[in-house]
Amino acid sequence: MGRNTEKDTESLVNSKRSASKEMRRAQLIKATIKCVAQKGLSSITMADITKEAGLSLGIVNLHFQSKDKLLVETLRYMSEEYGESVHRALATEGGPAAKLTALMEMDFSAKVCQRNKLAVWFAFWGESKSRPIYQSLCAKIDEDANASVHTLFQQLDKDGDYQHIDPDNFASVWNALTEGLWLDILISPNEMTREKAKAICQGYLASIFPRHFERPRKTKN
Repeated sequence: MGRNTEKDTESLVNSKRSASKEMRRAQLIKATIKCVAQKGLSSITMADITKEAGLSLGIVNLHFQSKDKLLVETLRYMSEEYGESVHRALATEGGPAAKLTALMEMDFSAKVCQRNKLAVWFAFWGESKSRPIYQSLCAKIDEDANASVHTLFQQLDKDGDYQHIDPDNFASVWNALTEGLWLDILISPNEMTREKAKAICQGYLASIFPRHFERPRKTKN
């Protein structure tokens, strides 16, 4: 009985330590996202991040050893988070139209399409040519998401028996449109809202696949 109690206590302590470690890592990554959004990748310092997180430099060094490693883990965290969101959207019940709609809703949701995260995405994309690890992480998430969109466009083309369209080309335009709207939301938030961006995407889909999508209703200014 005594040994079992000691083992249970030790297991509980280890569990709490593990949870505390994960909480600190998450705290530091969230602080890094905010700092990068405010100052950019090249300007932020470890002091900025620790101040934002409310943690000591020693804690940061314990978990990430250096600013470079912290930045890589921040990009990895965001890539994995986005990838999980894509998978959930693709798991939506229904055909390709329902799944593509779910992807659109996800891309312009409050969780994904928030200005801090958008600023960080564009910051990493801007540095990806000179940083192979950034390029690798960015390319992987882009390739997976883009491949899913291409598949859905091909399925819609076949399902609707559309004539004289190239689903691959239209899928490429869709991906560029989404990223362009993200940039508009980041740069001109008063002019481009998430709802307006979704309406633009809805109109684009309706122009290509009219048997699957309806044009959005016009809203009064």
